[in-house]
Amino acid sequence: MPTPSLASLPIRRLTLRDLAACADLSEDRGWPREEHKWGFLLTAGKGYGIDDPDGGLVSACVITEYGPQERPALAAIGMVLVAERHCRQGVGRRLMRHVVSAMGTTPITLHATPYGRPLYEELGFKVTGRAEMVSGRFTPGGTQPAVATRAATAEDLSAILRLDEQVFGTDRTHIVTRLPAFADQLRVAEEDGRIIGYAAAWPNMETHVVGPLIARDTSVAQALIASLAAHTDRPLRTDIDVRHTELLAWAKERGLASVGFNSVMTYGITELPGDWSRRFAPVTVAAG
Repeated sequence: MPTPSLASLPIRRLTLRDLAACADLSEDRGWPREEHKWGFLLTAGKGYGIDDPDGGLVSACVITEYGPQERPALAAIGMVLVAERHCRQGVGRRLMRHVVSAMGTTPITLHATPYGRPLYEELGFKVTGRAEMVSGRFTPGGTQPAVATRAATAEDLSAILRLDEQVFGTDRTHIVTRLPAFADQLRVAEEDGRIIGYAAAWPNMETHVVGPLIARDTSVAQALIASLAAHTDRPLRTDIDVRHTELLAWAKERGLASVGFNSVMTYGITELPGDWSRRFAPVTVAAG
């Protein structure tokens, strides 16, 4: 039997049954397997992929929708991968065109690496921001933020959801309600009995990724990061909006070094909804 051409291979929806194949694809491209993250994204969002007739996946990506289920207000694309043996043959372009078409009029966002950015620009995405990844062992020191933090409880959920929607700009209940199971830590910052910020730390290989990070101001964001660091022996990693220069400088003073930058890109909107001044870091760049 002749081998089908890549252009004729169907694009299909992925499910949790494809978790191992998605992790294999990550590994094929030199990424960590990230099964924990893949599982979260495939459960909370929609996966799309192309099967390789020889086994495994030719390509995959995940899209996470926000807002009303029947009419999403925003969608984020992430984990866009093409197997090494099929690179530079138009597979990623074809998969992205399919996903963008499937989203119709829904605005889209993504975090692009320097390698992926030219493809997204070709498809009509525009750079509207940047995020800097920092990573390392957090070292306490200096003046500690005078902000009270504690572990979140089930009773905090409604307040967290209200704050998150204000800051993110649209509802993401399906993400926030999964955080207690996905993350090793979920903490809130309080003032006069009112929640003024929250953050999670979830396991990714040898690190804890800080995200989401929602806070009233920089001092609250600092207090949340410091409190998460105090309850783990792993290095921290997070992706901070570069407009938060004070937080980035503070994080670097505490031992987190710059790893690289991603371009925040949008399609169908000129800027992300919500309040960027209180949105410090995403859950994961793959989910916007």
